Amino acid sequence: MNKERLAAFTDAVLAIIMTILVLELEKPKQISWAGLWDLRANFFAYTVSFFWIGLMWATEHTHWQKVKKISESTVYTSLLMLFLSSFFPYTTSLVASNFNNSTAQALYGIVILAVTFSNLAISKTLKTANPGISFGWLYDVSNRSVFIDVAIKVIGLVLSVTIFPMAMMYAIFLGMVVLTTDGIIENR
Repeated sequence: MNKERLAAFTDAVLAIIMTILVLELEKPKQISWAGLWDLRANFFAYTVSFFWIGLMWATEHTHWQKVKKISESTVYTSLLMLFLSSFFPYTTSLVASNFNNSTAQALYGIVILAVTFSNLAISKTLKTANPGISFGWLYDVSNRSVFIDVAIKVIGLVLSVTIFPMAMMYAIFLGMVVLTTDGIIENR
C-alpha cells in the first residue's frame, strides 16, 4: 500500500468522525440565547473534540510530506488510531451531557490518551520504515512539546478522577495550545 492511499482513508474516516460530532450536539429546549447558553458545555466539548481531531489531522499531513514509504505496521497502527478515534462522538456526547461527571471526563481522557499513544506508535513505525527521516516521538513535533502535552493530559485525568472532574477537558485544551504554540514558534 502506498502512503497516499492510507492518507486518503485516514482523511475519510476522520472527516466522518468530525461530522458525527456535530450531529451529536444537543438541541436547545427553547430556541433563544438563554437556551443556547444552557448548552455551553456541549459546545465547548464539541469545539475541543473538533479542533483536537483537526490538529491531529493537520499534524499528520504536514509531517507525512517527508514520508517515502509506509510499512504494514503503519497500516495496522493507523487502523488502531482510527478505531480509537471513532469513540470521539460517543465520549464527546457523554462529556457534553455530563460535564461535571468524573467518569464521563475520565473516559474521554482515556480515549484521548489512547489516540495520542497510537499516534506516537504510528510515528515510530514511520521512523522505522524511513530511516533517513528524522522523526521524534511524534513526527517533527519537538519531544519536549509532546512530553508536556502527555503530562498535561495525564495530570488532567488524575485530577478528573480525584478532585476536579472538568480538569480533563481543560487539560486537553491546554495541551492543544502548547502543541500549536510550539509548532508556530518552531516554524519561525
